[in-house]
Amino acid sequence: MRIGILSDIHANREGFEAALSALRRLGTDRIVLLGDIVGYGADPEYCVETAARLMEDGAIGILGNHDAAIDGSDEDMNRIAREAIRWTRTRLLPEHRAVLKNLAISHRVEDALFVHASASQPAEWFYITDERNAERSLRATDARITVVGHVHRPHLWRLTSQGTATGHAPHQGVENPLAQSQRWLAVIGSAGQARDGRPGAGYGLLDLARRSLTFGRVDYDHYTAARKVREAGLPDQLAERLLRGE
Repeated sequence: MRIGILSDIHANREGFEAALSALRRLGTDRIVLLGDIVGYGADPEYCVETAARLMEDGAIGILGNHDAAIDGSDEDMNRIAREAIRWTRTRLLPEHRAVLKNLAISHRVEDALFVHASASQPAEWFYITDERNAERSLRATDARITVVGHVHRPHLWRLTSQGTATGHAPHQGVENPLAQSQRWLAVIGSAGQARDGRPGAGYGLLDLARRSLTFGRVDYDHYTAARKVREAGLPDQLAERLLRGE
């Protein structure tokens, strides 16, 4: 089974469309939306409606912290994220909110677990940016492969025989073999707000039969996405992030 993975779309229509088109060209058996469909960007309605259509066709939808904040608390967010969430709430209809409310906190396919932030405490929204939190997530599940988003920077971790986590930033477009004898934790880059130093829409392609994972990146019209953020009256820093990719 070939599973296409899109994470942290963040209401970025242009990034969402580009990453989804790239996966369709590669060919997938199933799509996973790894959370944060909304927040930051100017097109929450379009992104929720597109996600809903994908899920009707069999995609898996995972809950992200920005999705949860639409009908929950935003007090743990920074000022910019909170402003974007409060703006997004004014745009979403009850049917949009119902889609977000029904997203799963995690989902397993064969020996792969999909969760937005961490397998250790899925609803606590830990950021896996260091060995300690990577180890905590890897040890919290018996899944051989755990796939998360949330961080916006691609990274591939594995659990060593000594029980410690080691990882690296993977090259784009290269098939990474995932040895059956080891446990893996993949942090998929963002489709809607890259933070690794260059603009582009990130995605992942997990091939369970070949036991491999490819991290992908595709160019998109980030200038239009940034312009729409400014025209919506959202914080200017959100537009700048799209332009810089950080």
